[in-house]
Amino acid sequence: MTRLEKSDFYKKILLITTPIVIQNLLDAAVNSADVLMLNYVGQSAISACSLAAQYTSIVYMIFFGVGAGLSMLAAQYWGKKDIATVERVQGIAIRYALAVAVLVSIMCILAPKLMMLLFTNDPKLIDMGADYLRIVGVGIVFWSLSSVYMSTLRSIGRVAIVTVIESLALVLNVVGNAVFIFGLLGVPALGLKGVALATAGSRIIQFVVCLFVSARSKDVKLRIAPVFERNKELHKDFIKMALPATANDVVWGIAFSMYSVIYGHLGDDVVAANSIVSVVRNLGSVVCFGLGSATGIILGPILGAGHIEEAKEKSKTFLKLSVISGILGGLVVLGITPFTVGIAKITELSKEYLHFMLLVNTVYITGASVNTTLIVGVFRAGGDSRFGFICDTIDMWVYALPVGFLAAFVFKLPVKIVYILLCTDEFVKWPWVLKNYFSYKWAKNITREIDDKGKIV
Repeated sequence: MTRLEKSDFYKKILLITTPIVIQNLLDAAVNSADVLMLNYVGQSAISACSLAAQYTSIVYMIFFGVGAGLSMLAAQYWGKKDIATVERVQGIAIRYALAVAVLVSIMCILAPKLMMLLFTNDPKLIDMGADYLRIVGVGIVFWSLSSVYMSTLRSIGRVAIVTVIESLALVLNVVGNAVFIFGLLGVPALGLKGVALATAGSRIIQFVVCLFVSARSKDVKLRIAPVFERNKELHKDFIKMALPATANDVVWGIAFSMYSVIYGHLGDDVVAANSIVSVVRNLGSVVCFGLGSATGIILGPILGAGHIEEAKEKSKTFLKLSVISGILGGLVVLGITPFTVGIAKITELSKEYLHFMLLVNTVYITGASVNTTLIVGVFRAGGDSRFGFICDTIDMWVYALPVGFLAAFVFKLPVKIVYILLCTDEFVKWPWVLKNYFSYKWAKNITREIDDKGKIV
């Protein structure tokens, strides 16, 4: 690339990454606000919320995986300016996301205590977490629909409007938390139930806003008709892309939740510390995750348009930026560590664990940044979601979890050692991730020629 081309390319990266970073930052801020407000309710409320929220995290991973399959195809078809096929792919994604949402919603409403038993045997945490799940379950169906539509908007480069939608929902979530947790404006003080009520309400409002945006959109709309269309080849392409991506995110999400199972059985002090660490880590990772998302949005249309060599060349820039953003994210965590430990209303032992875990994460974020940019951004831009699934399955389930369980429950190593071992997961897979990147097997056009009636030409 010439200097002018590089300048324009960096501007494009900045233009797309910035709204995503703002969105992720707001999301992290909301989670921080949740923890900060629950801080005044009590340590048990923080722990119960952290454990119960593992289920919404898993649901998010499923929606993210479905959205990834959608984005891989939609971004490339958008590169060909085939809007009708983009909507057909969106319809297929809605079918799967909605099916999962209905199932999980029913479980949350009818069997929340059974769900909590997986993470803890503390009766108090089970009861509090069950109350949270019953309420949150109501908003999951609406969340599935808005999640798919926003994935479509991102894949066609409409990241700014997605940021506005997410920002509105997140701001309403924070305001709702304050009102319902502390009983402001004449509303009863609901504590942890208030967090759940604010979360469910914000998801419903988010869906309503998506309907409004769709009605005014001049390109891709949130329509019902494509959901019922049948296109065997396109459906097969979606499954080929989405199934490994969804399985990848679910495998990763469940494995990461199993880390919480390990922490949950190491004591309330560890759970409380880790719940705060998760929020701070997310705050330090906003640029990393924003860059990963922007990578797929930019490279997908380039590959869909058939410019393979251009995509290879530009992917190198994203790899360099992933290392830089990881280092910067670690420095952010390091900078806010004293403040975080200082304001946390937890036991002294929890504070000791919190300080140590935050220091570990100053390094951990760089590992996650490189892997996210390559696996979620670069590889998926070319339709290669299978590699990530295989890589994370082996890394998390064959390496990290067995090592963690053995360290915690067989060898009964100190909590800090167990935590370090679990945090090696991102670095263990670097050799395989980088090898797959430099093979350039991911760099391909995955679109088909489709006529106006949706049939393959």
